Amino acid sequence: MSDATPSEAELLKQIDACPTTGPGWNDVLACVLQHFGADSGTIHFLGADGLLHLTAASRGIPQFVLDTVRTVPVGKGMAGLAVERNAPVEACNIQTDASGDVRPGARATGLQGSIVVPIVRDGHAVGALGVANQRERTFTVGETDLLMRIGARLGEREKEEGRREKA
Repeated sequence: MSDATPSEAELLKQIDACPTTGPGWNDVLACVLQHFGADSGTIHFLGADGLLHLTAASRGIPQFVLDTVRTVPVGKGMAGLAVERNAPVEACNIQTDASGDVRPGARATGLQGSIVVPIVRDGHAVGALGVANQRERTFTVGETDLLMRIGARLGEREKEEGRREKA
């Protein structure tokens, strides 16, 4: 990949070209982080137990925090709230956020500007895509819309891959 930020269409093509099984989710996350100039990210999916599982991908998250966010209840923390609300959850600075949406584990990352969007399939949240920066950041409406489109695309990709694996 070049250092140039790809256009939205190019980003979506890159994401579509990545496999979405095993380590392929890390490639998807890397494309998203590069496009948004972000320092870290996560992809959680809902498990049969009703919890969000960090089995897909993570990048730039300290190990001690990963141990805390490997499973996340729906409704807890930014990822759990994004899934519960089926809507983006954002914090310009998770270190100083007073909304109640940010949990202590998120603060332990040392990150600041963060957004988590639901990964959606058939209108329902089935996971969460989180993107964060080491500096304060407010994501624009356009950036949020693009992340929501990516979340919908990932939900459909995960559905297709799941069908292939079961066949």
